[in-house]
Amino acid sequence: MNSDSNAEKIPVTVLTGFLGAGKTTLVNHILTAQHGQRIAVIENEFGDIPIDNDLVVNSDEEIFEMSNGCCLCCTARTDLIDILRNLRLRDRVDRVLIETSGMADPNPVAQTFFVDDEVAAHYALDAIVTLVDAKHVTGHLDAAAGDGVGHQVVDQIAFADRIVVNKVDLVDEEQVRALETRLRGINATAEIITSSHADVDLTAVLGVGAFDLSHTMAVDPGWLDDRDHHHDPDVASVSVELHDSLDREALEKWLGELVEQRGGDLYRLKGIVALDDHPRRFVLQGVHRMFDFRPASSWGKDPRDSKVVFIGRDLDREALTAGLLACRQTVPG
Repeated sequence: MNSDSNAEKIPVTVLTGFLGAGKTTLVNHILTAQHGQRIAVIENEFGDIPIDNDLVVNSDEEIFEMSNGCCLCCTARTDLIDILRNLRLRDRVDRVLIETSGMADPNPVAQTFFVDDEVAAHYALDAIVTLVDAKHVTGHLDAAAGDGVGHQVVDQIAFADRIVVNKVDLVDEEQVRALETRLRGINATAEIITSSHADVDLTAVLGVGAFDLSHTMAVDPGWLDDRDHHHDPDVASVSVELHDSLDREALEKWLGELVEQRGGDLYRLKGIVALDDHPRRFVLQGVHRMFDFRPASSWGKDPRDSKVVFIGRDLDREALTAGLLACRQTVPG
């Protein structure tokens, strides 16, 4: 629990969970709720083209992006410290949300709030909230014995103070109960919450004072020691940016064929795309063999550039780039 010494510190919630679990959806839910708080959001992406900032709803909150291809559990943790130090010098914020990349190990992120004296003096780690994709997580857990991705999913669940089992609308009640039992085998103490579209009671994930350093150190006395963290080398990000509108029919056909053939290895698909001559941006979201488009803000006078990020195993950059290029809208001659 948070001690009285944390009362004047800025609380920090770390959102973690594997690719496509619903972290950005939860961020949007928090930012649009009527809570009256000023919230700073720190986004970390696994890839070299920033997408997540565009997926966060327009708000008065400040959004800080870290899209250098690293995740916060690697070399980019020094960037996190710099952002937190600079943030403290700005106008007062009531809370900080850190949305880690889907490939992140939450342990080094949490350690940041105890190993840097300046950060520790002004920020208090409130909770590690892990989102779980109810439809797809079982496959990753089944592969944990010989799959680096599976190990990352287990680590994210094991370190959670709160577990949000998201997308329960895509599975039946028996599957949810079986998953909760399995999660209890990985983490016996975290509160488990179920949701659809990450629509949760915010009091269950914010201001809960759930992170307990003394408990963590009792379980793992060497927790604050530096440790190497390695990603599965076969999992990578492929980012494609096009200065063209895309033909929706052609794009849907190509993506349908792609996810049918490679859906098992395509963990995450996301993007902001210009479709046909439509005046609004479209948000592209996909997980494994599921994807959809949803209209977003108007392009206005902004250039109609399309940005798409694929994250998965053994991805072919040239083939993905060529596939998207072939979907460009044909301009009548």
